[in-house]
Amino acid sequence: MGGENRQGGLRLWRNARLVTMVEGAAGLGIVEKGAVAARDGLIVYAGAEADMPAPFGQGAETIDCEGRWITPGLIDCHTHLVYAGNRANEFEMRLAGATYEEVARAGGGIVSSVKSLRAASEDELVAQTLPRLDALIAEGVTTVEVKSGYGLDLDNEKKSLRAARRLDGERQVMIRTTCLAAHALPPEAKGDKDAFVDLVNETILPAVAAEKLADAVDGFCEGIAFSPEQVARVFDKAKALGLPVKLHADQLSNLHGAALAARYGALSADHLEYTDEEGAAAMAKAGTVATILPGAYYFIRETKKPPVDLFRRHGVKMAVATDSNPGTSPLTSLLLTMNMGATLFGLTVDECLAGITREAARALGMLDRTGTLEAGKSADLAIWDIERPAELVYRMGFNPLHARIWRGQ
Repeated sequence: MGGENRQGGLRLWRNARLVTMVEGAAGLGIVEKGAVAARDGLIVYAGAEADMPAPFGQGAETIDCEGRWITPGLIDCHTHLVYAGNRANEFEMRLAGATYEEVARAGGGIVSSVKSLRAASEDELVAQTLPRLDALIAEGVTTVEVKSGYGLDLDNEKKSLRAARRLDGERQVMIRTTCLAAHALPPEAKGDKDAFVDLVNETILPAVAAEKLADAVDGFCEGIAFSPEQVARVFDKAKALGLPVKLHADQLSNLHGAALAARYGALSADHLEYTDEEGAAAMAKAGTVATILPGAYYFIRETKKPPVDLFRRHGVKMAVATDSNPGTSPLTSLLLTMNMGATLFGLTVDECLAGITREAARALGMLDRTGTLEAGKSADLAIWDIERPAELVYRMGFNPLHARIWRGQ
């Protein structure tokens, strides 16, 4: 699918079936006998080939898709992709019956990843992260969100975010970075959560904002992490710095994190296994996306499912993401994530596919730029050797990607 562009960079994919994901279209917005035209990295036409304005077909480099399906490029809107080492030893301990507390006492948990990240150089972090990013890219992913949160001090949070920012220089992919300094307490905090929040607000976030290292700010609102009041302080600072917010909410208990996220107009609230109806209603009203993370649910053998029916009833938009991280979701397949979302949580095929395209873009505040096939959006496409879109959700461990198009190339 390579070759040089002709006629002002105009390129045309024809004889395709499109999953446009356009808002308001029925279902997946399917177009039989469709075409996509792109110029200078942007889609200029996506729709029925018969309705395409004649100029888009004149002198363009033309690719015959031979009836294949085209979706928007996939979007992984929640990852912790930059980390050092792994925590396979903890996995073995848990299989042998160790509890979360016993693993933590043995030096495991987030603190283990903090130790490893602090010991690694920025170059080492980039080198260790690229294979994980490559696994996502190989499945048609064109946009990835990457959180910090394993540095937990100024220098190492900045190092983590700089490493993430470098990834799109190494690969043809859009990287969005999120500062998750309020992820856990580092050992030197000696249990003083309020003092650590002071450090986040007075030192880490201002520096990260000044150096433009983050596109958003996240926090972990949970008994083992930070209280709603502490997270609210972080969010107040983020808003003062002009950064949008997201939240790890209601994963292990109901601290009303979803409602807190909604109160701050968060782009998304993520996990949400324990969210109640009040939280769902608040998210719907605020336009906060529910990001569903079945990898963590599966890996830590959680039993409480996120309230998908509540989200449907209230009209909450749902994204789906890998939560790729070393401790609770060492997952680098968005295709498998969709299957988990359908099998474990009862998401429909349409919800899964929207969740890794349109709604994932919404969860990153990027729906004006990507996530659907329509004029004006980035020409980020995935072309598939499948007979119907359901195959992308149905198969496990099989990658039917024919070609991944990044900015029209």
